Amino acid sequence: MSTSFKTFPIWAFISLLTNGVLLLAVILLIWQQQRLTAFFGGVITSPQQINLNNSRPAVTPDLGRRHQLTYQQWVDILKQEAKVAADHRPLHLTILAGDSLSLWFPTELLPEGKNWLNQGISGETTKGLLKRLNIFERTQPEVIFVMIGINDLIRGTSDKVILNNYQEIISYLQKTHPTAEIVVQSILPHSAQEITWQGRDKLLGISNNRIHRLNQQLQTISAKKGVKFLDLYPLFTNTQGNLRQEFTTDGLHLNREGYIVWRSALQIYSDMELKPQHQRASGSEKHKK
Repeated sequence: MSTSFKTFPIWAFISLLTNGVLLLAVILLIWQQQRLTAFFGGVITSPQQINLNNSRPAVTPDLGRRHQLTYQQWVDILKQEAKVAADHRPLHLTILAGDSLSLWFPTELLPEGKNWLNQGISGETTKGLLKRLNIFERTQPEVIFVMIGINDLIRGTSDKVILNNYQEIISYLQKTHPTAEIVVQSILPHSAQEITWQGRDKLLGISNNRIHRLNQQLQTISAKKGVKFLDLYPLFTNTQGNLRQEFTTDGLHLNREGYIVWRSALQIYSDMELKPQHQRASGSEKHKK
């Protein structure tokens, strides 16, 4: 695949690089030149999936019948899928832990070369995720991506409680999966006045400035706890700091183009920042000696 950078000013690219946001620069270049969907034409290979007799069909933002599942039904499904991963120990296991944004990540858009275990549940909160981390504690993932928090805000949970829950989530994952890379992903913004989601009034009560400040605190916590932080926020915001309309279905959830941007971020970040598990294990053994 060839990519032309002619329409992107070289000075802007250099500025982005020197300010430490290479990931943002690369993804913006990809998006500008390939117009999102064209970028993956002929490039995507279907990621390997953890599946239990096809009990969980390919995920798409179109919820359909699955939207009617209860929380406990989803938990039961996730337990089954995690058990398969624990029993068979697939190579390059990568876990998505979070809410509906993770849950509805289209399986065909997940980065290739990994076995993906999606542990997202619609409407999930930091407290709910913390309580069910034991579901996949027997698995052996290389990487665990966490995105959670928007539902806490919608329900009126304070930033302090959210941050405390995050610290407990990180601590639990570090203890249970000592060789895994843990990546906290920033909470995404909403579309402000363009929101069409049924809970519009609740979302409008949460400013994107607050979400941005919360993300900054999450980044600080991640650094102190020794885990990675993937700042997706700049990739999805317009000049007003709101979720870009071209990336969302209702001002809160993502459409296919939004997931393509997220997919790009996961792929590039993994290639640039995350070490293979055998290298981390080797480094850990050397440190013990």
